[in-house]
Amino acid sequence: MKKALVLALSLSLAGFAAQAQTAAIKPANAQQKVAGPQIQFEEMKYDFGSVKQGDIVEHVFKFKNVGTAPLVIANIGTTCGCTVPDWTKEPIMPGKSGTVTAKFNSAGKMGMQNKVLTVESNSAGGNTMVALVGEIKDAATATTEAIPAKTDVSAGEGDVKQKTKMNDSKIKAKRKSS
Repeated sequence: MKKALVLALSLSLAGFAAQAQTAAIKPANAQQKVAGPQIQFEEMKYDFGSVKQGDIVEHVFKFKNVGTAPLVIANIGTTCGCTVPDWTKEPIMPGKSGTVTAKFNSAGKMGMQNKVLTVESNSAGGNTMVALVGEIKDAATATTEAIPAKTDVSAGEGDVKQKTKMNDSKIKAKRKSS
């Protein structure tokens, strides 16, 4: 009888201890309210892939104020004049959302690009950075790759004519066979 009572008591204490430990663990994605405004972006980086030189890439970064006070974006700094930002100008109340729009002009750019926008706000976490990344390809190369050359070969009596058309320019060749 004593053994059964001690076993029941031990199991009860083990159950309470396990329950206390589980209650202390919070999910990794749980958000804690921060005193003051707090900006939280849906995405921190947008990969626009490959574009040809001269194209304009535009992306809208969405964010939410997960804090307890109105969030105000004072300014957005960029890495160069090729990226122009626009953003929600009025204060964003707690629980509400806003946007940062970035327009990147790829004229004069080549290769891999990483354009960072620094969002200056009254967020408790300080300034936040978001980025546009991707590759700029030469406009002539990109067009040539996209439009395959068309070749027309016609043979007559003793001579071969070949016409090739590539991007609105024609190349003609004529060869006499012996």
